[in-house]
Amino acid sequence: MEQYRTEDEQLESLKRWWRENGQSTVAAIIIALSAGVGWQTWKGHQQRQQEEASDAYQAMMRASAETEATAEQTQLVMSLAEGIKESHGDSTYAQFAALHLARMAVERDDLAEAEAQLRWVLGEADKGSDTAWVAQLRLARVLAAAGEADQALAVLDQGVEGPYQASFTLARGDVLLQMGRDEDARTAYNEARLLAARFPGQVNMVTLEQKLQSLSPVQPAALAGVEATSGTNEPAPEEP
Repeated sequence: MEQYRTEDEQLESLKRWWRENGQSTVAAIIIALSAGVGWQTWKGHQQRQQEEASDAYQAMMRASAETEATAEQTQLVMSLAEGIKESHGDSTYAQFAALHLARMAVERDDLAEAEAQLRWVLGEADKGSDTAWVAQLRLARVLAAAGEADQALAVLDQGVEGPYQASFTLARGDVLLQMGRDEDARTAYNEARLLAARFPGQVNMVTLEQKLQSLSPVQPAALAGVEATSGTNEPAPEEP
């Protein structure tokens, strides 16, 4: 009998607890289940969005790879790129599409459109990401090409880290050379050469050396000395 009484007491205690807490417990379970279902639904939606953006970007790249760049083909590429920006504006693919539109704008000498596309990328890309560095570098070159050298320098002087330092410093030298500041340009090129040794593969070293040589012409006195030496009959020194 004691066992039954104990079980009855436990049952009554359970009933009392349920009356006091049952509804809130059920509500909590429902909320938890709803949150789980909502999370899975959101993840599925995001995955589908990424796949759609990827498919659209691949279609754009296939269209841009056509050998015949007709006006219709160019318009198709632009429409596909703008569609990616409109439908998947928060994706990396939209940023890539805008970079492609900027390049197309430069090719047709529409620097204002190129600038607009690159500034859009900078507004969307994560700060410090590769995409942001590339957009910032290209924006500086577009501004310089448009005759806005001071703005170009301001963009380049915003700071850069990692392997892009060499590319930014080289671009800075180009802008300074365009402004007629040859000494400053030479300093920037030499700095870019040192940075390129730390981060190889970022700049064309042959082109960089040619730019440095163009800023360091051989002096007339040196040329005269070379001509005088070449005019003698002394044999050339033998190779060791």
